[in-house]
Amino acid sequence: MFMLLALLEAAGIAKLGAAIGAGIAAIGAGFGIGRIGGSAMEAIARQPEAAGDIRTNMILTAAFVEGVALFAVVVCALCVFM
Repeated sequence: MFMLLALLEAAGIAKLGAAIGAGIAAIGAGFGIGRIGGSAMEAIARQPEAAGDIRTNMILTAAFVEGVALFAVVVCALCVFM
């Protein structure tokens, strides 16, 4: 009986850890994309003629950050349901 309770408690802690991990991944992605956008706006303000290239690089980098965050959330969801 004690072993069963220990396994159930460990499963609950694992789910809590996965939820915290997903939250940290989402918060990190939000900060990352915010910094990318802020830096891109500063770069465009300094050099307006390069706005097209800067915008393209900003969108590409934001997509990579979002992809990594989505991957982290999926891994955390797999930890919860598997």
